[in-house]
Amino acid sequence: MESKQWLALRGDKRQIEEGNEFAPKFDQDGLIPVITQDYQTHEILMMAYMNREALLKTIELGEAVYWSRSRQELWHKGATSGMVQKVREMRVDCDQDTILLRVEMVGGACCHVGYRSCFYRSVPLAGEALASTPGETLKLTCLESEKVFDPEKVYGK
Repeated sequence: MESKQWLALRGDKRQIEEGNEFAPKFDQDGLIPVITQDYQTHEILMMAYMNREALLKTIELGEAVYWSRSRQELWHKGATSGMVQKVREMRVDCDQDTILLRVEMVGGACCHVGYRSCFYRSVPLAGEALASTPGETLKLTCLESEKVFDPEKVYGK
């Protein structure tokens, strides 16, 4: 089967919400948001985007391939760092405009900063230590105590 046949054309609401055809909705830039989650722990690792080509390559390879908005190119996760995301399950939300990847994270880290997850900081909420002085910014709390890898050694930055 040719890969271009893998994606159905979007039909009516019933077909999209309750049908069995994969008809993802890409935004005006040709992108669809992707939430990536650890398959075993259910930890949210990252959020990125795919274009049609990245989505099809992910399906073909069984490894996560994203669209880099900053570099304007396909980004096969782990091609440089070795931190590959092996896709164990791909889900789509009810209106098929968001993808959930459940992955095995090879190499132990996802974030280019060196932490396991891209969501390594928390934002204070009501009842926590909020900024009390006018003009003071909220202070983030780092949730991960150490990096899994040194980005300078891996990426040369």
